[in-house]
Amino acid sequence: MDILYLLIPLSVTLVFFILAGLWWAIHRGQFEDMEAEGERILRKD
Repeated sequence: MDILYLLIPLSVTLVFFILAGLWWAIHRGQFEDMEAEGERILRKD
């Protein structure tokens, strides 16, 4: 039972960092053009 006092705050912190990373990626435009990256490998440079 004592381990829950450690695991619950660590889980909340991990979720916070994941959400912050997702927000940063969306805010920086990482998901703006999803099709272009898939087609880029098919085009010859």
